[in-house]
Amino acid sequence: MIRRFLRSREAVLSGAILLLIALIALRFPAFVAPQNLANVFNDTSPLMILAIGQMIVILTKCIDLSVAANLALTGMVVSLLNIAAPDLPLVFTVLLALSLGALLGMVNGVLVWKLNIPPIVVTLGTMTIYRGIIFLISEGKWVNAHEMSPAFKALPRQIFLGFPMLSWFALVVIVIAVVVMNRTTLGRAFFAVGGNPHAAVYTGLNVGRTQFWAFTISGALAGLTGYLWVSRYAVAYVDIAGGFELDVVAACVIGGISIAGGIGSVGGAVLGALFLGVIKNALPVINISPFWQLAISGAAIIIAVALNSRANKTRGRIILKRKEAEA
Repeated sequence: MIRRFLRSREAVLSGAILLLIALIALRFPAFVAPQNLANVFNDTSPLMILAIGQMIVILTKCIDLSVAANLALTGMVVSLLNIAAPDLPLVFTVLLALSLGALLGMVNGVLVWKLNIPPIVVTLGTMTIYRGIIFLISEGKWVNAHEMSPAFKALPRQIFLGFPMLSWFALVVIVIAVVVMNRTTLGRAFFAVGGNPHAAVYTGLNVGRTQFWAFTISGALAGLTGYLWVSRYAVAYVDIAGGFELDVVAACVIGGISIAGGIGSVGGAVLGALFLGVIKNALPVINISPFWQLAISGAAIIIAVALNSRANKTRGRIILKRKEAEA
């Protein structure tokens, strides 16, 4: 078990993160202070939540480029609702964010499932549509901190057992995702559909329906993140989280989730997000412009895809040699 873990992508990525932190600490020892590391985890929590949803979609041979737009639209809706009804219980607000996000994810799922449109085309389209809807409902205006109720803004910042609630939301999502992916029929279906769609059909799985549920879960997590994002930063506007979908895809690919589908893990998605989170938080410390983050994310995607492709080819050659030996 230990030997198998040491050879896994998760072990390699964990080592890379520790090495990166150690290199940063050589110049700035305060970076490895427990409180600062907790802050890095907290800052990366939205990315981790979105990466888990994206991982599920990618496992089914799809991709969801609308997650950031979903986040922005859901965040704007709950912000406007808070202005209209500031005394609304936060439980209702969170449930509304989850439900609206899931509904937006269902739109993607239905278009992919019933109309058989390529996922990248569907989600590029809905990404633009969702951004347009934000402009229409907000009339292009921002929702600022003074317009939001104190309770609405306070939830992600509240401290529980030494950690902000934003971090606890991420931890709860991680635990639930691990259980769903490893202990439920639906979780196994995501792997089966992405690994071999034709074989999955023969086992009685509906590929389109499984992809529909993957988009729905991804949408729900994007909706939850939408509320957490606007309440934590106390602002909502049309271009909120613009380009963040690139970071989400990068986190998944870096974490070893195969774009070809069927290969990946919750741990990989979380570690991929943490890798990017450490880089993002380290850039100001080592005097590098945060605008380099997009370039770093793009380069990381290309390198990770190349490594994943090489690993898959290597496995394929080994299988072929075994088959030839048996012949």
